[in-house]
Amino acid sequence: MSRKKTIAIIGNPNSGKTTLFNRLTGSNQHVGNWPGVTVDRKTGHICHDGVGIDIVDLPGIYSLSPYTQEEIIAREFVLSDELDGILNIVDAANIERNLYLTLQLIALGLPMVVALGFMDDVRAQGIEIDCDMLSERLGVPVVPISAKKGENMHNLLDGLAHNMRAPDKQPPYLHGVGAAIRRAAEQLQPLPLRQCSLPFYAAKLLEGDSAMWAQMDRIHMPQNMREEINSIAAGMQSHANLTDKEMVLADALYDYIEEVVRAAYQRPKVHKATITERIDKIVLHRVWALPIFAFFMFLMFWCTFGPIGSLLGNGMEYLIQHIISPAIRNGLTAAHTQDWLIGLICDGAIGGVGGVLSFLPQIVILFFFLSVLEDTGYLARVAFIMDTLLRRIGLSGKSFVPMLMGFGCTTPAVMAARTMENDADRRMTIMLTPFMSCGAKLPVYALVAGALFGAHQGLVVISLYVLGILMGILAGFILKKTIFKEVSSGFVLELPTYRLPSFKGTVLNMWQKAKDFITRAGTLIFLMSVVIWLLQNFTPSLAVAQNAGESILGVIGTFIAPIFRPLGFGQWQESVSLLTGLVAKEAVVSTMSVLYGAGGDSAMLSGLLGTVFTPLSGYSFLVFTLLYMPCMSAFATIKREMGGWRWAFGAAAFQTVLAYLAAMVIYQVGSLFL
Repeated sequence: MSRKKTIAIIGNPNSGKTTLFNRLTGSNQHVGNWPGVTVDRKTGHICHDGVGIDIVDLPGIYSLSPYTQEEIIAREFVLSDELDGILNIVDAANIERNLYLTLQLIALGLPMVVALGFMDDVRAQGIEIDCDMLSERLGVPVVPISAKKGENMHNLLDGLAHNMRAPDKQPPYLHGVGAAIRRAAEQLQPLPLRQCSLPFYAAKLLEGDSAMWAQMDRIHMPQNMREEINSIAAGMQSHANLTDKEMVLADALYDYIEEVVRAAYQRPKVHKATITERIDKIVLHRVWALPIFAFFMFLMFWCTFGPIGSLLGNGMEYLIQHIISPAIRNGLTAAHTQDWLIGLICDGAIGGVGGVLSFLPQIVILFFFLSVLEDTGYLARVAFIMDTLLRRIGLSGKSFVPMLMGFGCTTPAVMAARTMENDADRRMTIMLTPFMSCGAKLPVYALVAGALFGAHQGLVVISLYVLGILMGILAGFILKKTIFKEVSSGFVLELPTYRLPSFKGTVLNMWQKAKDFITRAGTLIFLMSVVIWLLQNFTPSLAVAQNAGESILGVIGTFIAPIFRPLGFGQWQESVSLLTGLVAKEAVVSTMSVLYGAGGDSAMLSGLLGTVFTPLSGYSFLVFTLLYMPCMSAFATIKREMGGWRWAFGAAAFQTVLAYLAAMVIYQVGSLFL
């Protein structure tokens, strides 16, 4: 086998990058973070025709200008020495916008292949593309593909393994700036820079890129070289009759893109409304948009908590409680293991972890729906639908994108807010995102709602999701009148073409979410369950507790329980469960399972909770769980993204105070009528 190659997949958001990555790598992929940065780094390994290839999936970007964290990461990586080539995925149905990034990548001079994606959509629109002409104009191989259907994947792999080549033209844009870029690149030759990428460095310096000039300062660019490049930039501006240097380069790029498209594209003479346009007339209708969105949400929660979710959840619980746990207990007993160790393993560890894992099917169903709604392109429309409402609290619809992600997990949702240009909008969005019900709260909802509300548990859970949104709106009003008084920035968001999600992509996404949940259950929840069992069975003097009330947890819980009595739940077990929920929201379920001695049997635990809570106090408990500060992972991310502990603790205090007030109002007012 020849030396392993490292190839980066680079493309615009919604260009089919993730689908292509999943198609190429399948399950042979790893997800981590970029060093020192909380942005996902996906890597996958493939072997084709004796060549090993590591594929790195870079964040979706529109250009290599360092305006967002994603663009900074992408630019630093493509300028590093560890990269052997670039796979540029281009949405063939929106090629004019996509080629802007393509031309910047070509200027890097690295071996490159362009994958022309969504060819099935292009054919449906009656567009014809001359891929040979496109390849000739760009100077790099162009391979038409359909990642969803697996079309032309073999030719693409051949290109990655053997036919990837450096661009024939450096640089490809010619209108008045090509000569200036070549002159500037010649000036840069003595510097310790990758020689094939000099046109890219030159173009960025000519447009006044501050990050690139800072890099030149670090490598001690001579003053005479700096003056010569500035002189070339001034001449380029004068020739173009424009005052903005960046606009000079952008105009040249788009002029060349127009030439390329005119030569390689043939559009139908009569425009026929696309499927996307016809669907948008309905789902974005000013009257029907919100009811349609509400219907999809109802369908999602009905499947999650209705007959399908309940059947699968009961099956998982039976597997844990009646097969796995008895088998382990019998094995330990046969090995003459001491009773306390059997209790620790079966009642503590397996009981706590099993109590959480029994809700795995419902979480998988929820993420299935979220994945489908996202992959089809509908979730982007919801941001536009919500824009009018968010404007009233001083935000734009762009803020709803991280809020939507918050229904999955708060941590990446908070990170998603970093793409917002306005600092006040970004911080306010981060503070509101935890009010959305993340997937980790789902086991708590399912447990308590199932124990107290029976057949109506689905409606109860839906009400919690709606209440989270309403509380986010209320919190937005408060924050806008007090801390964030700046005017919100404008709202620009690309609406992707509607597409049928691929079965493989959806399954891989579901598996990734399930794996994350199982990993948390097998590590963090396992550890928490063991610790809770030990603290429940020993007194502060480390003697064996004769009853749970005199244990370490009992003492802690008894001390803090009075705080929650105005909310309707004054038992120490619930108080301790909320404390462990600060580590991970799922831990609320595992803690209750251990403290009430249910051993992971959710049916038994539900029966016990029915004697502890009334429907009103149980709903108050759920409201507090919904709204109080997020888990430690999200809290640390908020601190990092907002720039300090003061903001993080302020956000946590704000959320917890609102949670307490909301739960207290619900319980106290409800007590007057029930």
